[in-house]
Amino acid sequence: MIRVGILGAAGYTGGELIRLLLNHPEAEIVFAHSESNAGNLVSDVHEGLVGDTDLRFSDTMPFEQVDVVFFCFGHGKSAAFLKEHSIPERVKIIDLAQDFRIASTDPMEYVGSNITPEHHDFVYGLPEINKLSIRQAQHVANPGCFATAIQVALLPAAKLGLLKTDVAVNAITGSTGAGQKPGATTHFSWRNNNLSIYKAFTHQHVAEIRQSLKQVQGYLDASIDFIPYRGDFARGIFCTAVIKTDADGAGVTDAYRTFYEDAAFTHYSEKPIDLKQVVNTNKALVHVDVFEGKVLVTSAIDNLLKGAVGQAVQNMNIMFGIDERAGLRLKASAF
Repeated sequence: MIRVGILGAAGYTGGELIRLLLNHPEAEIVFAHSESNAGNLVSDVHEGLVGDTDLRFSDTMPFEQVDVVFFCFGHGKSAAFLKEHSIPERVKIIDLAQDFRIASTDPMEYVGSNITPEHHDFVYGLPEINKLSIRQAQHVANPGCFATAIQVALLPAAKLGLLKTDVAVNAITGSTGAGQKPGATTHFSWRNNNLSIYKAFTHQHVAEIRQSLKQVQGYLDASIDFIPYRGDFARGIFCTAVIKTDADGAGVTDAYRTFYEDAAFTHYSEKPIDLKQVVNTNKALVHVDVFEGKVLVTSAIDNLLKGAVGQAVQNMNIMFGIDERAGLRLKASAF
């Protein structure tokens, strides 16, 4: 069994991670750390787990007893934690924050990311392009939710070398994307029957998106013009991207099918997709419509699963050489 420790276990991602690992056939939770909830039942905070576990939050972090630690911290806290604490070298780390997602020390790659460039050995954990590196990694930086949805939409186009002009991207996310701590834009009375834009063109995930697209295409001179939306729903991300190209439409569609034919969770859909097909799963769905001079790509993921802890567990499975789909065979809540 893979022995697991969880830091920051009281938030949305911590709760979802515990839910997945309780039902994982080859993993067991050794500790779920939360200073503010130490001693309390996990199910008192994550009430969807009532009857599933008698696990309690811990105020200790016995790293010597685990094989892997998940960091479910807010952005910026993972790097600080590692400077203040010692984790045995044999223990693998999967970080769900953005602290180590950018491998380059080129300052231009950090524009809009709020990350300070520094050398590290974290591998960017997007299995669709980095599975071999993840398998060999000791430390993995899990991709962001918006970043995952946008990357799966654009990576096959990058493989074809189509990202030569600016790409227009719109994506709408559920309220859980803002975390568990209450805020003005997550309050039900504000979010309900409402829609709004935030961080237009400046979202922190653009840096990691550009990094992956550049990795696949070999260069990226075009801008990724990303407009994020807050949606009137709890979970999920629905994304559209418009690529200007005169490439053959049938060839583009075939390339998308081929790119994901061996992917464990990302699938090309012949039909238009909708959000409910992926909510409560680790799946990413992608669909392409070709028009004269333009390609419209649609993608959808669950922001808490494929966009966060589902992908983190997928990365854990790859790192430990077990079935990539272990613990992640989840049914969509479409009906």
